[in-house]
Amino acid sequence: MTERLLSTLQGSDGDNETGDMTMSEKVYYDRIEDAIERNRPRIAELRQRLEAAGVKYVLSSWIDLHGIPKTKPVPMSDLEDLCLGKGPQFAVHSISFVPELTPADSDQIMVPDLDAVYICPWDNTLAIIFADLFWEGAPYNVCPRQTLKRIIQQSRDKGYVGFAGIEPEFIAMRYDDAGRPVKAIDDDPVEGARPRRQAFGYDVEYSLESMPFLGDMIDILEGLGWNLHDVVAEGAYSQFELDFHYSHLLEMADRFVFLRILLKEVAKKHGMFITFMPKPTVGDWRSGAHINLSLQATDRPNENLFKDGSGWSAESRYAVGGLMAHAEAITAVTCATVNSYNGLVPRVGGFEGGTVTWAPTNITYGHNNRSAQFRLPQSRYCIENRAADMTMNIYLALAMTLAAAVEGIEKKTDPGDPTDRDLYQMNDEEFSELGIRRLPRTLFSAIEALKADSLARDILGPVMLNSYIAYKNDEWERYHQAVTDWEVQEYLRLY
Repeated sequence: MTERLLSTLQGSDGDNETGDMTMSEKVYYDRIEDAIERNRPRIAELRQRLEAAGVKYVLSSWIDLHGIPKTKPVPMSDLEDLCLGKGPQFAVHSISFVPELTPADSDQIMVPDLDAVYICPWDNTLAIIFADLFWEGAPYNVCPRQTLKRIIQQSRDKGYVGFAGIEPEFIAMRYDDAGRPVKAIDDDPVEGARPRRQAFGYDVEYSLESMPFLGDMIDILEGLGWNLHDVVAEGAYSQFELDFHYSHLLEMADRFVFLRILLKEVAKKHGMFITFMPKPTVGDWRSGAHINLSLQATDRPNENLFKDGSGWSAESRYAVGGLMAHAEAITAVTCATVNSYNGLVPRVGGFEGGTVTWAPTNITYGHNNRSAQFRLPQSRYCIENRAADMTMNIYLALAMTLAAAVEGIEKKTDPGDPTDRDLYQMNDEEFSELGIRRLPRTLFSAIEALKADSLARDILGPVMLNSYIAYKNDEWERYHQAVTDWEVQEYLRLY
């Protein structure tokens, strides 16, 4: 909903003001020895920094297939061994859906990335360091963070560096006296008169009521140096969005994961919990996480490749073309759950705020058109993918996004004319005439597209791709084994 990802976010010049990564720095290592040697000269400085902050325990964290961080905490006395790849090892294949390995296979070795160190603001005795997995001396082929680093390296070798801003949305919940989950900030009666039009979105009263929690989040994000632009009381009750400055893709992915941890920990201190489920109820606005991508050329640092003079460049059009060519496969990653697709619809009856969802429904692009999957915003030179939510594995999502955009530029993929019309008002005949595809309506449809996408196979590799598809097929089958309340109400007495 918010517009204030500002012109500073991938704005007029596209400056990169954040992160330690330079245009020429190597980020992906084919050998574990090289990754370890990168760490060696930096360990003493890191120890001094962490000890000065009061850190006693380190959680070096790798990312699983779902984008969820995993760890084994170690004391600060083990920091050097940890940084040199001598810390805890993991049988990743024992807890992740990666059936290509067996109990007889080697464990994975974790090498922390010393550019990705986060001292936990809710408890400064803890530090989280994001890490990469290696297996038998090489990058583990089911490590999503390694996948993103590989695609970043490949794109950089072709002359492109990617940056992203993300618009994370979530709902704050609590348990009532009966132990039922309810909206944390919602003073309207469960039964009886509730406002028909959205009372929560942008509302001053609800924003004030939310400030004990939001104020803590604002202070923390400002303290982390993420350059928070604003927070938004969104359309659903107790739904919020936090918008902070863009960064290079690896740092943004790490920040996205750390933010999900941070939100949950701060919420606990206020007697709440956070859900990233896109659609908890029929009446809720969908919680999304729009991806805003921009590119720079390695030979033209600090220039936004999507801007040409006072308008959009040819490269921006080709990048959109590449994204549209692989849109269904990208959506299988950016909208990763059965529930995600309940939000990618044009209208909802009983909606808090009218009937139109403002969610993307079709694979096309437009200038500031929020009903399209891809938007070229009026306030910044980046490509916004609106078909993304907080359940995505952000590392795989950004890897797919970057690779598709670069492919589009290299192949000069024509996206066609923009669709600057309300897609909710158009019919199937008009879509067919204009060649506009519908976004996948279900997780199953998206996964079928992912199976057939050659770029996805190159990015994820056959092992990770097959594991992801196998898990999502299992998720789909288990969903269809459940009998929902809607089915009971619809069919129990009808037939």
